[in-house]
Amino acid sequence: MQHRRLRTPLAAAALATTTVLVTACSTGTGPKDPAGPGAGSGAVAATAPAATEIKISPAQGSKTVRPDKKVVVAASSGALEEVTVQSGDRVLEGDFNAERTRWVSTTPMEPASDYTVSARAVDGTTATGSFRTLKPKHELEVADVTPAIKGEKVGVGAPIIVTFNQQIANKAGVEKALKVTSQKPAQGAWRWINDTTVIYRTAKFWQPHQKVTFTARLKGVQGGKDMYGVKDMTKVIQIGAAQISTIDTRKHKMIVKRDGKVVQTMLISAGNASTREYTTTSGVHLTMGKANPERMISPGRKKGDPGYYDLMINHAVRFSNSGEYVHALNNVWAQGRQNVSHGCINARPDQAKWFYDQVQRGDVITIKGTNREMEWNNGWGFWQLSFKEWRSGSALT
Repeated sequence: MQHRRLRTPLAAAALATTTVLVTACSTGTGPKDPAGPGAGSGAVAATAPAATEIKISPAQGSKTVRPDKKVVVAASSGALEEVTVQSGDRVLEGDFNAERTRWVSTTPMEPASDYTVSARAVDGTTATGSFRTLKPKHELEVADVTPAIKGEKVGVGAPIIVTFNQQIANKAGVEKALKVTSQKPAQGAWRWINDTTVIYRTAKFWQPHQKVTFTARLKGVQGGKDMYGVKDMTKVIQIGAAQISTIDTRKHKMIVKRDGKVVQTMLISAGNASTREYTTTSGVHLTMGKANPERMISPGRKKGDPGYYDLMINHAVRFSNSGEYVHALNNVWAQGRQNVSHGCINARPDQAKWFYDQVQRGDVITIKGTNREMEWNNGWGFWQLSFKEWRSGSALT
């Protein structure tokens, strides 16, 4: 967590006298009577200005302070010059009010940590305090970020999928702690899929060839009852080329563009559509991963059943959770002419290998020509939702 020390020194007004000790943790000196103890009845008594009282919350010595509790430092009859709240070398952020009579922390504290507070008013009065934040019963942190493998480049459709190690009840509070920044500005929103997973998607595809930074400032954030964040996280995601493929199942053709230029035209065969299961899904898909070879087994069928298969398929690129791939198959008699597959897109082995070698997770594959629409939650089918529909799943909407 980054911290800043908020300090705007004020020129202390010249005072004829100094303040008196007011709080248990304050220091100061009281005014002296210039007339002395033996002054006559004609002497005029000097009136000392009201002493500044500095109050600190949480109370001195507290041992179980909630990390999301605000630290408040207030001065009763004067302005504050400086307030510092820190744990070790980490300084807690905070702001003064317009009159500088009150300072309030603006970020959560870290759990199970000792904090010290020091404050000084413009008249020289000082105060100190110390307390400890509680150790949470349930520690919250990010368990996984996908896709975010170091050195990997991803496609322009790539989501940011964040999985937590706990079930989140305070989704709004946790979502506020998540931040995505990109070198080339983009509008985006989070959508909660379940109590442990939230996904970020942009309104339009990422601009290619840039870095995107995901940050989770979870320390001290309450995720639920007796649950607080204990660890921050930052991941840098590299967006590669804009590789967008278009498949027309009626024309049996796949066209691959990179940064707007056609780099490959492939003759393909799609699902035979004899059943819904064997119908290729239409819509906007994202590549999710690849394997060479990939074992493919007919879903819902046992060995000996009609339509059963158990095959090892080369250069397979996955684009749904319902078993759809772009893959190699020496099926050239059908490719470019007829749809005969069980739902996958098969292509000539050399072209399928080329696609396999070029593909990035998060590349876009748009398919048209079938009567089976891709479900938005079938793998990474997130672009099947409009951006308005997508951001309706945010806890902050």
